[in-house]
Amino acid sequence: MVYGDILGCVRTERKISVSGHPLDLGEGRRVRSTTVLCVRRGDSVVMAADGQVTLGATVMKHSAKKIRRLYNDKILAGFAGSTADAFSLFTRFESKLEQYAGNLGRSAVELAKDWRTDKLLRQVQALLIVADAKQMFLLSGDGDVIEPDMVADGAIATIGSGGSYALAAATALMENSAFTAREIVERSMKIAAEICIYSNLNVTIEELKAAE
Repeated sequence: MVYGDILGCVRTERKISVSGHPLDLGEGRRVRSTTVLCVRRGDSVVMAADGQVTLGATVMKHSAKKIRRLYNDKILAGFAGSTADAFSLFTRFESKLEQYAGNLGRSAVELAKDWRTDKLLRQVQALLIVADAKQMFLLSGDGDVIEPDMVADGAIATIGSGGSYALAAATALMENSAFTAREIVERSMKIAAEICIYSNLNVTIEELKAAE
């Protein structure tokens, strides 16, 4: 269906485009240097991000927080992009949530419209995962608002250079175990961090329950 408390985030860099790759931002741009994972299973939605900030070949920070709780702690948002862009998008998204009384789908669509058409905002090179206890969406500057397909009895969304590894691990655990959403996220983030050199094991985890 088509429709990231930041202390430091990640950078983007140009790379040969791979058509259809989930990390492409168009024109060969690809978000790198992080892993953000969101899993919904049962009555829980869990989002996690690693803490590594990479500048070129140098690790600048180990404990950045790349996810936030928004709208009275009822909504989670995770980000892959620059720190300044993160603040800009989170502020804009919070205003949409206030405007539409916490309606995640409507707020995501309206943010995507602004992101694509606003002269300044469309320069932001980033990907964003947003989720409440019932829905999750992946947003990009191309105006995409994508709701992930169901996996077993839940859903998974990932962004960042380690996203593909986290997605593979989470999918396998979702389909072949009775682990909770949090257990799946913890194990998948560990696997991704051990493979992706732009991610680390200093992971921030936030959880929402359907009853909240």
